[in-house]
Amino acid sequence: MLTLKHLRLIEALKNSGSITRAATRLYLTQSALSHQLVALETHFGVTLFERSRPLRLTPAGELLLALSLEVMPKMEAAERNLARLAEDNQPGKLRIVVECHTCYDWLMPAMDAYRTHWPEVEMDLVGGFHTDPVALLTEDKADLVILSEIGKQKGVVFNPLFRYEMLALMATGHPLAAKSYLTAKDFIHDTLITYPAPDRLLDLVRRVLKPAGITPERRHAELTIAIVQLVASRKGLAALPAWAIQSYLERGYVVARPITKRGLWSGLYTASRENDAGRAFQKDFVATLREQAFMTLPGIEPLV
Repeated sequence: MLTLKHLRLIEALKNSGSITRAATRLYLTQSALSHQLVALETHFGVTLFERSRPLRLTPAGELLLALSLEVMPKMEAAERNLARLAEDNQPGKLRIVVECHTCYDWLMPAMDAYRTHWPEVEMDLVGGFHTDPVALLTEDKADLVILSEIGKQKGVVFNPLFRYEMLALMATGHPLAAKSYLTAKDFIHDTLITYPAPDRLLDLVRRVLKPAGITPERRHAELTIAIVQLVASRKGLAALPAWAIQSYLERGYVVARPITKRGLWSGLYTASRENDAGRAFQKDFVATLREQAFMTLPGIEPLV
């Protein structure tokens, strides 16, 4: 039987070009997605994709893709309209707090995409640095927080967005570029360039350097591009998300290496009030954040 799940699978495979990336986008394992695809092909006795790189749709696959492009927007619009009716068309609001400096690059396009579905929802960004952003939810000063750690707080719901790797950034030709990965000791003799954030928000400092008792000299910069330029000018080392520096690496401005043999992986989550987390417009916003991230950010993985 053909279901909406199958149509989503076809779109994900078409848009991503590979089973691995499609599985990531759908929050499935690669084997689970492959099983679903084979089962669908077996049921109808057709081949939907040519197993090439990238994957190419067969005529049967093109037929299902056309169906998906026609049906899925109507289904999603109907779901949103039903949700509006269930909530008596009460307009919602989303006051958003962002703990992550590099999040704005993908947050703004996600907000633009969301507005096309929920134009009546009032959206705003709560500016400034907040030592306890989750507290703003209970104080009714914010409606959703994007943050890097989850906690246990009564009346607050946390939802995963994605996980990503933090990479050590250094100038082209830096001696450390000869290493396959960096350890805490490699940061001893260089200035560490970071955002002006407390250490608890800096994964390299909190999880790698402090446990090793290493405290390099520090320098702050507000913007990602400023950090990259300082690193390229041999003013020190930095640690930034892989997806935030991909374009600079491709252009050869700087060099990046993993941090520790296993890599330094971090995650992003949303937090919202328990009473609001189930409201359709807020659930859809979290889903849009996740969807836009997996469409645009390289190297991220599902966070469960």
